[in-house]
Amino acid sequence: MERSAEENDMERRTTGPKQSGDGVSGGASGGGMPAGASDMRSTYRRILALAVPTFGQLIAEPAFVLIDTAIVGHIGDAALAGLSIGSTIILTAVGLCIFLAYSTTAQVAHLLGAGRRREGLQAGIDGLWLALGIGVVLGVGLFAAAEPLCRALGGQGAVLDQAVAYTRAVVLGAPGMLLVYSANGVFRGLQKVRITLIAAVGGALLNTVLDVLFVFGFGWGIVGSGVATLIAQWYMGLFLAVPAVLWARADGASLCPSAAGIARAGGDGLPLFVRTLAIRAAMVATVACAARMGTEVLAGFQAVNSSWNFAMNMLDSVGIAGQTLVGSALGAGALARARGLTRVTGHMGLAVGAVIGVGFALAGLFAGHLFSPNPAIQLLVAVGMVTMGLFLPLQGWMMALDGILIGARDYRYLAATCLATATAYIAALLVLTGFVTPSLPNDLARTVLLWSAFNVVLMGGRGLANGLRVRGGGWLDV
Repeated sequence: MERSAEENDMERRTTGPKQSGDGVSGGASGGGMPAGASDMRSTYRRILALAVPTFGQLIAEPAFVLIDTAIVGHIGDAALAGLSIGSTIILTAVGLCIFLAYSTTAQVAHLLGAGRRREGLQAGIDGLWLALGIGVVLGVGLFAAAEPLCRALGGQGAVLDQAVAYTRAVVLGAPGMLLVYSANGVFRGLQKVRITLIAAVGGALLNTVLDVLFVFGFGWGIVGSGVATLIAQWYMGLFLAVPAVLWARADGASLCPSAAGIARAGGDGLPLFVRTLAIRAAMVATVACAARMGTEVLAGFQAVNSSWNFAMNMLDSVGIAGQTLVGSALGAGALARARGLTRVTGHMGLAVGAVIGVGFALAGLFAGHLFSPNPAIQLLVAVGMVTMGLFLPLQGWMMALDGILIGARDYRYLAATCLATATAYIAALLVLTGFVTPSLPNDLARTVLLWSAFNVVLMGGRGLANGLRVRGGGWLDV
């Protein structure tokens, strides 16, 4: 398979010549920033060109669950409750494997930046094999453990039956979804992210059509919804994996699994897994804390949390763009260019967070009516979204630096700081729940305190750790 002139030109622009010391290619000044305003605008455009399609790809899995929810809701209450349990299991399990995308992106970007395209694509192939292996083990394990897991999450009677049926159908698509993660890493490293957006949109459309056909046309009920998602996940996985394999083969990479390469990919992924696990544990603790504060606080929390998860995908897309560009710069040895890109990405994350924060806060003044007819819950949603909106600029900056450090493969630092921050945050929640919130006058004050603690301790702690790291030079030498 011959590479086009556009691909060759992309590689020249992406990798550039090998730099020594702090040399910078592409017209950067000695301080590492672009030489002029036009170069600065060009850098912003490069980040946006990567971030916008990446955002579309990031919401693929949440879109699947949203589609399933809209359709299964017409089957019955038990089916909808069962879907809630089953989707929680699969989203948690698959979400913990996001390291497959992050580690593959950084590895491929570094090697391409160093002018080692074949080795970069070989790393991508190893990542695909690792994803397939983990996906098979995950799918088989969750299929076998579906009933006890659904029961542990509160499933009983008809709800338990529906939850188990959905889980056993949808988890067989786990290998396909993990292939999507790893293949996304390959294409992000290559800075070819439009194909990932096409795959995400195609998968969502296929899932919708099959959902309607299987649930209503064939009368398969909730199982039909699970099968539709399974097929869409495998479609996306193959849609991305096949061209990745063809490009790798065209550049001389071996398609056979390499034990050393898979072990290297797994070793890179382990600290990122720890990082993700710590963040997930902190989120579970937040839900538990909200539940202790009462039904109305928990209901308001769920509405704000769901909206925030969507907004975070926008912030994450900026970090992923910075991860790709900085990884390529570091692979080329252009340390000053990497520092310049870090500053630009941080500024962009801050700006995007500010814009989204204003919109989030304004939407919160009216969004409560969409989530509940209860005026008390509507007020809690408004207060929660306004509070969260105030902190979104901080989160945008933190997420941008998070992506930079992942691009630099500073995985151990991220794992250690996320673990420490999550531990401190969970300890703070225990203190708040046990001693502070019972003495507060109303649910409004409890909601403000919960979201403030979340942002100041957890997000602020991560932001402080990331900011201190990029100010030094240790992350450039990982």
